[in-house]
This record gives sequence, structure tokens and C-alpha cells, in this order.
Amino acid sequence: MKPTLFVLAAGMGSRYGGLKQLDGVGPNKETIMDYSIFDAVNAGFGKLVFVIRKDFEEEFKEKIVKKYEKKIPVELVFQEPDNLPDGFTPNPERVKPWGTNHAVMMGKNVINEPFAVINADDFYGRESFKVLADYLTSLNTSENKYCMVGYRVGNTLSESGTVARGVCETDESDNLTGVVERTQIKRIDGKVSYHEDNGSWISIEDNTPVSMNMWGFTPDYFKYSDEYFIDFLNENQDNIKAEFFIPLVVNDLIVNNKVNVKVLDTPSIWFGVTYAEDRPSVVAKLKELTDEGIYPSPLW
Repeated sequence: MKPTLFVLAAGMGSRYGGLKQLDGVGPNKETIMDYSIFDAVNAGFGKLVFVIRKDFEEEFKEKIVKKYEKKIPVELVFQEPDNLPDGFTPNPERVKPWGTNHAVMMGKNVINEPFAVINADDFYGRESFKVLADYLTSLNTSENKYCMVGYRVGNTLSESGTVARGVCETDESDNLTGVVERTQIKRIDGKVSYHEDNGSWISIEDNTPVSMNMWGFTPDYFKYSDEYFIDFLNENQDNIKAEFFIPLVVNDLIVNNKVNVKVLDTPSIWFGVTYAEDRPSVVAKLKELTDEGIYPSPLW
């Protein structure tokens, strides 16, 4: 059973000012997402599911889906603020959807196999898709066994400023025991350091695993998400900024010993356009990977 790749793209229209602005950063104007899907197909993923907003469905089909549908089966699902359980209605002032885990929940009617979750605008690297595909394929019909690709923090920094990362805590068997969100991480005097609330900087090892929102789940995760979302809404229904994030659910499932989450190590170097100043560096890195023959040109 081949795993499915689930791409979180509902924020794409707002972040890029419309799909027309989808940034072509590769040598032939490829997007970062093109590279992720190329790597995923070659790693053994068997289906693509995109979660998007309904208001750019036609444009997305024209500009994005057409590119991939002859290479791999593609499904679209939709995330909107009013996608809520029975008995709940969104605050009329709320304009944004409910966060990454709410986006994942939109896939439950089209995903019946182990699946990976990624962001549309992060470059993850081919090794990451390979370790993820291999692990998910091995799960088959298992339940309560999930995984996360743990990037080495030193491979995820921006030269243009601080980054926010979920710093992972693991046991001796590389099982995830917790994720702590650190909102300011950068290299200081050669050492990776994060900013504490008291104003001090704490250094950590370059190889410390961090979450880049690259997860692997089995379909039972949808059931847990539905249950947790009701609890979340009971507390946050009227908070127009509250977001239902993946680590929130995963942490709770781990703490309550309901699931096991394996942290998969990757040597891949993550990159993305966190700051506008990052763009030239991303363009240069993709050109270098193409010149080295790691990617064909054009990609598709």
C-alpha cells in the first residue's frame, strides 16, 4: 500500500497575494512545491491530496493540479472557517481557518492509507521523503504508530534573522516525548541558540531534532483529531485567533500514552523563504542542486 502525500496549501492564496504570484524559484520557474512533489513521487508516494480554500479552486486546478495529475492521482479538499462539527458556528469576525490540524482533518474522506503531511512552501529534500515513505509503507494497517521527520536544527536556520522551530525531546529509542516551540532561534558565535523569556540565549547542539511540520500518520489520526477538536472549540470557539495546530494534538496523544511517534533523522538541509531576503539564497541553492544533476531541468 503506497502512502499518500497531503500538502497543506490553504494559506497559499493569502500568503502569495494570489496564485498568480506563486514564486518560481527554480531554474525553469519551478516552485518549491514542485520539488517536494517530484521527490515524493520518486520516494514511492502513490497519491497527492491538496487542502486549499474553495475560493481559488479553479485557479489551483489550472495552475497546479494540471501539472501533476498525469504523474500521480490527485485529490482536492477544502478548508474553511465554517468546517466545524455539528453544534458549533464560527465567530462571524473570524476570517482565517483553524490551523494546521484543522487542515489535516479535511482529508478524512479521501485518505484511507498511511499519509504524510507537509507545508506547500518548504523545501524538505529528497532524503526526507525517502525515510518518510519507507516508514509509512512499513506501517501498512497499523494504528497509533506515527512519525515525524526530525531535522537537525543547524540545517534549518535563516541567514536573514531568527526562526521559530519546534524543538523535539526524544527518548533513547528516538520516540518523541514532547515538542517545545522556540520562537527565536539563530546562530550566535557559531552556536545554535534560542531566546528564553527571561532575555537570555541558551545554546543547543546542531544535531538537536526540530519539527518542520513533516509528519506521518495512519488514518486513525482523524478520529483523535475529531475528538480533540471538540474540546478545543469548547474552550476557544469565540477566540478569532485561536488555531488548532498539529503539535497540540500530537503532544496530548503522547502524554496520554495513546500513540507512539518515531522521530526519523534526516541529513536534508531545509530551506524556504522565511524572509524576503532569503529568496536569492533559495534560487542559488536550487540552481546548485540542478547543476549537480540531483534534479533534472526542467523538473517536470
